[in-house]
Amino acid sequence: MPVTLYFWSIKKRNKAVNKLLSIYWKISLLFFISLLLLIGKYNYALLITNISTLLMTVSVWFWNDINYELKEYDFSYSLTTTTKIWRWTLTFISLNFLIQSLQNFKCFSFINSDACTIWLLPSSNLYIFIKNLFNFFFGANFTPPIAKFLGLFSLLIYALGLIQWFIIKLPKNGRNSYFSENDRN
Repeated sequence: MPVTLYFWSIKKRNKAVNKLLSIYWKISLLFFISLLLLIGKYNYALLITNISTLLMTVSVWFWNDINYELKEYDFSYSLTTTTKIWRWTLTFISLNFLIQSLQNFKCFSFINSDACTIWLLPSSNLYIFIKNLFNFFFGANFTPPIAKFLGLFSLLIYALGLIQWFIIKLPKNGRNSYFSENDRN
């Protein structure tokens, strides 16, 4: 759905939705990193997955100027209506995921136990896909330790970028995305 909304916002030249989705894609990279960590069976991978879904939800509601702009459109404008529905859907899915994962609280710190295998299943299909992709492009085997290394390295880079945003951008811009000003994006 976000991919469709992104291309739709480009076609309609809606800067607010376009900026919202570009921010969403930057934040949602953490979810992919958490899937790599789940493939590598990193103990805190489920915690990172929950943090990523929480950040994705916060990122679509955080920006005052985008929220104000989306409120300005009436219900008949289908792009913003669909965007609003998607935001609420993402919120409910994230809350559902958090509630379900809290039922297996011990999996937050020890994903390798037998009770936590249910959380490793979604990443197994991604593992097969990446393994075949690695073999095709590099002629190399993609193993869980490689996934764990790539996930931890990516998490480090991501954390540095997030810290930089908290220290520099957030105090400067606050809750405004400045979607209408090209020089401040």
